[in-house]
Amino acid sequence: MNQNQPYKMWCRRHVQLFVFRCERGKRSGVAAGGDMAVSSPLVRFKTNYAVSRKIEPFYKGGRVQISQDGEHMFCSCGTKVHVVSIATGALVQSIEQDDQEDISTFVLSDDDEILVTASQALLLKQWEWRENKCTRTWKAVHTAPVASMAFDPTSTLLATGGCDSTIKVWDVTKQYCTHNLKGSSGVVHLVKFHPDISQLQLFSSSMDYRIRIWDLKSSKCVAMLESHYSAVTCLAFSADRQTLVSSGRDKICTVWELSTGAVKRTVPVYESVESVVMLPEGVDFLPLGVKKSGLHFLTAGSKGILQIWNASTAACVYSQPPPRHRATSEEEAGEHSLVHCALVPVRDEIVTVSAEHNIVFYDARTLQLRKQFAGYNGEVLDVRFLGPGDSHIVVATNSPQLKVFELATSDCQILYGHTDTVIALDVFRKGTLFVSCSKDKSFRVWRIKKTGRVVCVAQGLGHANGVGAIACSRMKESFVVTASQDCTIKVWNLPESLSAKAKADGSETLCARLTEKAHDKDVNSVAVSPNDKLIATGSQDKTAKLWASQDLSLMGVFSGHKRGVWCVQFSPVDQVLATSSADGTVKIWGLQDFSCLKTFEGHEASVLKIIFVSRGTQVLSSGSDGLLKLWTIKTNECVKTLDGHEDKVWGLHANRQDDAVVTGSSDSCIVLWKDVTETELEEEQAKQEEQILKEQELSNLLHEKRYLKALGLAISLDRPHTALTVIKAILKETSGKEDLETNLLKLRKDQKEAVLKYAIAWNTNSRNCHEAQAVMQTLLKHEPPESLLQLEGIKGAVESLLPYTERHFQRLGRLLQATTFLDFMWQSMRLGDASRQDEDMST
Repeated sequence: MNQNQPYKMWCRRHVQLFVFRCERGKRSGVAAGGDMAVSSPLVRFKTNYAVSRKIEPFYKGGRVQISQDGEHMFCSCGTKVHVVSIATGALVQSIEQDDQEDISTFVLSDDDEILVTASQALLLKQWEWRENKCTRTWKAVHTAPVASMAFDPTSTLLATGGCDSTIKVWDVTKQYCTHNLKGSSGVVHLVKFHPDISQLQLFSSSMDYRIRIWDLKSSKCVAMLESHYSAVTCLAFSADRQTLVSSGRDKICTVWELSTGAVKRTVPVYESVESVVMLPEGVDFLPLGVKKSGLHFLTAGSKGILQIWNASTAACVYSQPPPRHRATSEEEAGEHSLVHCALVPVRDEIVTVSAEHNIVFYDARTLQLRKQFAGYNGEVLDVRFLGPGDSHIVVATNSPQLKVFELATSDCQILYGHTDTVIALDVFRKGTLFVSCSKDKSFRVWRIKKTGRVVCVAQGLGHANGVGAIACSRMKESFVVTASQDCTIKVWNLPESLSAKAKADGSETLCARLTEKAHDKDVNSVAVSPNDKLIATGSQDKTAKLWASQDLSLMGVFSGHKRGVWCVQFSPVDQVLATSSADGTVKIWGLQDFSCLKTFEGHEASVLKIIFVSRGTQVLSSGSDGLLKLWTIKTNECVKTLDGHEDKVWGLHANRQDDAVVTGSSDSCIVLWKDVTETELEEEQAKQEEQILKEQELSNLLHEKRYLKALGLAISLDRPHTALTVIKAILKETSGKEDLETNLLKLRKDQKEAVLKYAIAWNTNSRNCHEAQAVMQTLLKHEPPESLLQLEGIKGAVESLLPYTERHFQRLGRLLQATTFLDFMWQSMRLGDASRQDEDMST
């Protein structure tokens, strides 16, 4: 080999690296506008989005329990128990039973170590929840599902109350049933151990509205407390363990003297109570009206508010004010009722759970709201980024309330105001003002403060039917356009002072400046052009229309879709309009002649939402099939299809930085997507650079005859041909077979597996079969059978090697026969020549 050859190789590799970097710049999608873009700074096409976060349902009703350290929240959700971080709202663990049966109830031990779940399949499972590992499964022995469970203070005894009217007590440590308590009537929906373990007493309640006290020493019911006329929902013990407070759906709480079993006081609370919490003594609760010492307790129930009562006087000392705009009728208030309440001492907080699956944390001393989680969002109809830095998202679900999530902490605000389902949202350019429209025939204007709190500053009334689409002005916060099922569109002017208005009562009412009948059927979408001069509408009548915002005069009609138009969007840079339809297509229209310039086909179902990204050079669409598609306008190419939802994707919005997208779907999930184009390109570049450098290193190793390292590098690069070249170079040496054996035996197990896989491919070609057989000979000769059997894919390798090896031996056999015959003929010819020479010599 020439001495200058390594230098030449080095130069060639670096030239390849330079060319690769140049080509990468071209492939990254640099556009100066293309066919329809104005001259602007170079725009990089996006190639992919990745899920950065997912807000999904974690609580659908049932039990909620907070760990003793106050860090995690355990929530029942169908077949799973979700473990949620209270600090971030992130899902830490999702514990699911193998039988896919719904979990009827669960309980966490007082030491936060053991989680026990009960399923409809009558099985109990014990979990090490931090590792999501089931350590034990046993039959509940109940003949009907378990309805309630409780641990004793030592976390060694577990009580289960069943729908079969029996109570079982289990020794969790020794793993056997210690008690089978009979005598209850109907479902045992409440079990609780006495806080003083020396008492060895268990309290229970069933459908006969009585509280039974069981002595675990004798396994008998030693007392029966009768006072309630409806289901007993909760039991709370005083700090001295001498007093018990019980709550029920009969709208009373009863204070009991445990030593005698007598009623000390009956407290009428005027609501169905689901939970009662004893306030700790020696703590200042003066802001809550607790001015005297003595026993006080807190109740939560059908009114949806927290109340504090004096146990000795039966007086209500504090009643939490309900949120503004909340319905006050008893029937409607039931939707906001509280189903659970608990004290979290380590956080000095009180947590409540509502019937709407909202989990709220309050300051225990002042009952000021600290944090709120939305356990279940329902069907998501629209979603938008919110705030100057896109720090929040606002979500319209299938309900009259709006939900505003702080992305950093998952803190959720519930916005009351609308009286029917909110259908659509839009945000002004600065991100501090946004609008919502509803089936209640109105729209509202909301403002987010610097603190993150959201208030309603105005509302508009005037449509004859539900308002189904809304759009904001793009340049200034000057007007709003609404579209309704009454087939009309309206333009509403916003006063200049509205953006600075801080009123929370939404008392300012707006009047429509312009009204126009737009379509013959429902208007599904409305959009405002970037310069605020044009308005576009899309309708079920299969058309989109263009209007002048100044006087709502019709400028043109876009016809071409075969089914209703779901969404219209103006390009941020070009004079084009994008529409999406139920016919599964996305169309780009020119605003000058109203002609169709581009049609994107790829969705197999209705295209519900579209947005422009990459400065108007690409379109992102969402469909009723749960898919998102990224299109490049210039090439008509679908660059990427994203699958992150299981149902219709109604909501789609990009942030102002154009590097993130949020989607909302009918599957109750909200997904935040991050643009990973740059990351993937950088990873590709680093990978290619590393590949080129390794190839250079491989050439140097071959030149220096360092075959072992060269073979290992070829395997790491997954280059079978290069590995074959190395083996051929080894075999060409004087002691080739010995060197091959030495090098192969020094390889790791995974490297030997790779060489074996390569040898299978080499063996299929008669040109390379000798090297393959040399490798196989070395492995079979020096590796024991036990080692060979441990190699991955050894069975398939043998099956692949045998037929080709037999074929090679047959070919060698035929070749040997031919050479033998040739040798025989040659020898025969030599004998004939020798006899003639003898005759000549004799004559």
